[in-house]
Amino acid sequence: MLFNSLEFLFFAIFFFLIWPLCRKQNTLRWLWIIIGSFTFYAWWDWRFLFLIITSGCIDYLSAWGMVKAPKWRRTLLLTSLVGNLGLLSIFKYSKFFAGILDSCFEYLGMTMRLTDNIPEFVLILPVGISFYTFQSLSYTIDVYRGKLRITKNILHFFSYLVMFPQLVAGPIVRAKDLLHQLSTYRIPSALEKWNAFKLIIYGLTQKMLIADNLAYFIDSAFEGKTEFAGSPYWWLVIIAFSFQIYYDFSGYSLVAKGLAKYMGYHFRSNFNHPYLAHSLRNFWRRWHISLSTWFRDYVYIPMGGSRKGQIRLVVALATTMLLSGLWHGANFTFLMWASIHIAFLLFEKFTKWYRFTPKLIAILFVYFQVLIAWVYFRAENIEQGNTIVSYLFSFDSSDLNFFSFYYDNLIFLYLAVVLECLIGLKLYGRLKGIWRFYKRYDLDVVVMILCLLGIVFFRGEGQQFIYFQF
Repeated sequence: MLFNSLEFLFFAIFFFLIWPLCRKQNTLRWLWIIIGSFTFYAWWDWRFLFLIITSGCIDYLSAWGMVKAPKWRRTLLLTSLVGNLGLLSIFKYSKFFAGILDSCFEYLGMTMRLTDNIPEFVLILPVGISFYTFQSLSYTIDVYRGKLRITKNILHFFSYLVMFPQLVAGPIVRAKDLLHQLSTYRIPSALEKWNAFKLIIYGLTQKMLIADNLAYFIDSAFEGKTEFAGSPYWWLVIIAFSFQIYYDFSGYSLVAKGLAKYMGYHFRSNFNHPYLAHSLRNFWRRWHISLSTWFRDYVYIPMGGSRKGQIRLVVALATTMLLSGLWHGANFTFLMWASIHIAFLLFEKFTKWYRFTPKLIAILFVYFQVLIAWVYFRAENIEQGNTIVSYLFSFDSSDLNFFSFYYDNLIFLYLAVVLECLIGLKLYGRLKGIWRFYKRYDLDVVVMILCLLGIVFFRGEGQQFIYFQF
């Protein structure tokens, strides 16, 4: 069930009609969240509910055992890690690793055909498996570290794990942030409901008005369905993709945050205008914040981070980024994307170039680095990525008729760039007078009307959220 679908609209109306009747009593509140969330997920494929239930039970019982039998704490943590990451590996990486082994055996003169022997149902990637797996693991790891008390009621735990706004595409909400909120209820004020509505509309606008309208231009290029080529054309394609993936995922996160706020709960922001970052490190503090902080807290820092010398730093950073690449998908393109970020991050770490670079130049340079990495993130394979990079730096001319051919799509790229520039000017204090005028006359209502009109009359063709595939 997609946030931008009619089915979800009816689902949300029904859920929130019943919600006031259930939220005051703990068991009813948790049960209604679970029922609603299971319905939301089962709309895609009910069979994979058993995966979520299995993952949740592993972590619930492991954490419970850590308290009841402290001497088995490490064994139970290992059980949690192996159980969850094992399920993730089976459904997400079986074909990838089987293909690597087949290639190795073939190189040695043997034919194994492991890929052909993988059961068909394993090749179906369950929606959101990477998100809810990491969310569930955060509970067990924090209990093991003594940073979180166990949740005794299993309904309480599962209401956290499967809460539908963030179930299939994040943000990855930590147990320590949401469990205590779910132990009670809050009736949101009229202002909070209005802010929740704004978040939902802003999110749907980012997704349906900008990201979906850019999809045709980008897909036709990567799928070879266009005759246009040349360096200017491909630079514009990659720039368009950078805004498509940003507005697509940021849009989902805003809708999720708005739905949670309407329920009376708070999710942390998942994006903070990453293309305005003045260093690559700063970019990763602004992009997919819930995932980058998850890897920081559970992988990078435990490996030593920057506290135990340069060699340990390089190993920790490289491991963290490569795991982040694999988290996104079982494809060498994601490892290449991660490797490019590793190279640029290490260059930044040891040169500190951003400290003596004018801020605007630094922002543009970081964006350039991110664009090069996005090529491989979107490419079907390494070969296609290499070809596109060669186009970018060949400086071959393009048939500029593509501007008029894709005008209906590119106008939304111009809109996205203008919006981001305006936000940048506001953040750096260059629009104080206009902002005071905006707040004084409370123009939020006007903006909401414009967003709704844009969604209704200028929305792109319905597209699945990009991060559903991860």
